[in-house]
Amino acid sequence: MQKTHQIYGIRAIIEAIDSNEEIDKVFVQRGLKGDLMRELEHLLRKNEINTVYVPIEKLNRLTKNNHQGAVANISPIRFHSLEEFMGIIERKEGSALILLLDQLSDVRNFGAIIRTAECTGVDGIIVQKKGAAPVTPDAIKTSAGAAFKVPIIKVDHLKDAVFYLQASGIKVVSATEKTNNSVYDVSFKEDTAIIMGAEDRGISPSILKASDQLAKLPLLGEIGSLNVSVACGVFLYEAVRQRLND
Repeated sequence: MQKTHQIYGIRAIIEAIDSNEEIDKVFVQRGLKGDLMRELEHLLRKNEINTVYVPIEKLNRLTKNNHQGAVANISPIRFHSLEEFMGIIERKEGSALILLLDQLSDVRNFGAIIRTAECTGVDGIIVQKKGAAPVTPDAIKTSAGAAFKVPIIKVDHLKDAVFYLQASGIKVVSATEKTNNSVYDVSFKEDTAIIMGAEDRGISPSILKASDQLAKLPLLGEIGSLNVSVACGVFLYEAVRQRLND
């Protein structure tokens, strides 16, 4: 059942955290003081909830209600832990196909990627708790409901997830222009995790270094890159093509 997408007010957000609600992001008024605010900030840090400090004008745009200096986005879906997800992967038949998103922040790109992931049989999407695009109504709409079908896994650090996958026998392939290897020269037939980076920064250097293989898309025009959701679709459908022909 779909939950309310937004709550407002410091006390209400504290109660939501204490009730283990799936909170994607909290917007806090910059410079706000007081005992209740300190309690909220303590809970946000303790639970490693994505927090952004903004001017009051931003909060006023987010809600017409009395926000009291804080607005929270509540996820309409339940997130999975990496350990829980890997238990599912170990029991499945056939090769696993997993997607990791490194600091992707645009909710519409996120939604489009979730939709493509569902259509290409991706087993799960791994994102970092901090800095990742939230699962908002816009993301749900763009995904055409696929966000309710594809497991989304939140981790503290994406690099640790890479090491965990590799230790489980899963090959990690990063999509980047910083290589001479083409996506069409990479085998996706075995258990594989594909990493896509944010449009402005790409994949972080430490994650690129930890990857098993790097691959890029051939670009024949003058523009130097594709939209990340489009690039992700090409990678995923190359995996589908190889597995259907296997």
